[in-house]
Amino acid sequence: MSALANIIDGFSKLRVMVIGDLMVDAYTWGKVTRISPEAPVPVVNVVKRESRLGGAGNVVLNVASLGAKPLVFSVIGDDATGDALKQILVDAGLSVDGIIQEAGRLTTIKERVIAGSQQLIRVDSETEQAISSASTVALVSAIRASIKDVDVIIFEDYDKGVLSEGLIQEVMGLAREAGIPTVVDPKKKNFFAYRGASLFKPNLHELRDGLGLDSSDLSALALPATVKKFKESQGFEGLFVTLSERGVYMDFRSEQVAIPAHIRQIADVSGAGDTVISIAACALAAGASPSQIAELANLGGGLVCEFLGVVPIEVNLLKREASSLL
Repeated sequence: MSALANIIDGFSKLRVMVIGDLMVDAYTWGKVTRISPEAPVPVVNVVKRESRLGGAGNVVLNVASLGAKPLVFSVIGDDATGDALKQILVDAGLSVDGIIQEAGRLTTIKERVIAGSQQLIRVDSETEQAISSASTVALVSAIRASIKDVDVIIFEDYDKGVLSEGLIQEVMGLAREAGIPTVVDPKKKNFFAYRGASLFKPNLHELRDGLGLDSSDLSALALPATVKKFKESQGFEGLFVTLSERGVYMDFRSEQVAIPAHIRQIADVSGAGDTVISIAACALAAGASPSQIAELANLGGGLVCEFLGVVPIEVNLLKREASSLL
């Protein structure tokens, strides 16, 4: 068995805290046979409806699929969508102890209408308003009660109001006191709020926008210096950048790793970043080296792109692919 496969086997011993913006991904599948007489739009006859975990929820599903135990902490609304989201978690065998329902808050739902293989429209119901001070206190209290029982913390930020600079820094302080590594999947609003994180994982687009860079700063030749400068300025142990078809680049402690993407038949890139952060966090907690973390995360991110839709990584498939690497 390869060293990478051994690391994957160790994931089953891990408890992973996921903090961030939960949402519902809803799908309506149907058939189009005519155009509406009311407007020049297709009429969809519904065949099936489905609701899935989205946002930070997809990271939770990836962590569980890898064999680790996820503990999810978030604030959602006290509306019907929030109730449905909690039921999806329960049906998946996941705890809802870390879910706070805030009165009057809207739970994010992204509704897609699909006919055949064509998505016709997406309708989003969401808020980006910060959670209330009472919800922040309740969320931090729940996190504090569980933090010593986890092996790694993932911040999954979608800019939907759950994560604020104050909450982030308070939890980061708790993690430092407990000696727990922190892994961050950032968005622009809180891009500079994660000082001292163990591993910060933007994609190339997020790095460019977050730092206000142009393409010359992110070329293959310039990227290492750009990453090193930002890593040192923020006190990160590691900075891990996903580069789409160019693969990944990691600067972790004193090691720099560049790994090209594996050649694959790409069906859908949706959710690949969630898979990458989940694998990277588990590998870090399992004691993997920087090159092993980068290799496994790059491998898993590519694998899920071969499947249509947002799907969590299948651990046995990841293990087989890892075992085949020289």
